Amino acid sequence: MTAAPIRVLVADDQRLIREGIASLLGIQPGIAVVGTAGGGAEAVERAVALEADVVLMDVRMPGMDGVAAAAALRGRAPGCRVLMLTTFDDEEYVVEALRSGASGYLLKDLPAADLAQAVRMAHAGVHQFDPSVTTRLVSALDKRSTAEPSTADVKLTAREVAVLRLIAAGATNREIATRLAVSEGTVKNHVSSILSRLGLRDRTQAAIYAHDHHLL
Repeated sequence: MTAAPIRVLVADDQRLIREGIASLLGIQPGIAVVGTAGGGAEAVERAVALEADVVLMDVRMPGMDGVAAAAALRGRAPGCRVLMLTTFDDEEYVVEALRSGASGYLLKDLPAADLAQAVRMAHAGVHQFDPSVTTRLVSALDKRSTAEPSTADVKLTAREVAVLRLIAAGATNREIATRLAVSEGTVKNHVSSILSRLGLRDRTQAAIYAHDHHLL
């Protein structure tokens, strides 16, 4: 039995961009573009009405911006995934997008096939960062790698703080293992310990925690 296509809504205040993205995605296998929206409020209403599985959401839009729209969708359609698709790779935008419940932060120069794959991964519950965004965050980590953890982080060991910083930079367990010269199993144990000690649910909350406690 063939799986139902992933229902996608494209939200961008620039008509040519949203229609271009919609056209490119519409010909990708396993994806059905069910509609477009020119603003955040419209995106929320249309995503709910059209039962979208994934919304590609621009960050900056007039009225309700993409971050606020993502937060609104989390309340009204918790099963709908939001991928921020933007030209802005500022660290603050990334953090606010995660805080709003977005499943990823990608830049608009993605090839159509890669964007389609990102939609599939978001639908499967995989959080994603554009490589350039990850590079910026990792660079910030390197600059502060010798800094002492804040007093709010005394629950963690020095190695756990290092792992937390890399989680916040969007690194996978394999990438963390390579950077710290340990096994993936060891990284998994550290991640579990971090989440347990800090009372966090997942890696997204861990990334927000790291930002809020100035570990980036």
